[in-house]
Amino acid sequence: MAKVYLGLGTNLGDKEQNLRDAVQKIEEQVGKVVSLSAFYVTAPWGFASENSFLNAAACVETELSPLEVLQETQMIERELGRTKKSVNEIYSDRLIDIDLLLYEDLVLSVISASGAELILPHPLMAERDFVMKPLAEIAPGLVHPVLGKTMKELTSSFSPQ
Repeated sequence: MAKVYLGLGTNLGDKEQNLRDAVQKIEEQVGKVVSLSAFYVTAPWGFASENSFLNAAACVETELSPLEVLQETQMIERELGRTKKSVNEIYSDRLIDIDLLLYEDLVLSVISASGAELILPHPLMAERDFVMKPLAEIAPGLVHPVLGKTMKELTSSFSPQ
């Protein structure tokens, strides 16, 4: 069993229910959710929107490979109503976003058969407080495999909100 860390976000509709639905589908299609952070209200990142986000992080034990986790989480996004992905760092409002942040301590960059790019650890995770705060809540001592710092140490670089 591999431990996978996922970042979850939503800023449309019933946000709390969107996250709960995503967690349920992750349990059904990816693996056992062994920890789930609190839900954090955050401002949009990388684009302007009147809709705040609700974000969380989850640790999942899975038998799936990294690419299979990516495929399953993208399928869950579609099942929950997400119709388009962010491309070239152009972001928009979304019903659900599930990011594969870490897969064990794997460092990887690969393109799937469908053309989706998977980079592990997630290349922008340490820059995003909406990812790091929930992640540090559930895995404060987890070490980033590239940066060599714990999630708690990485979170301390963000100014208090």
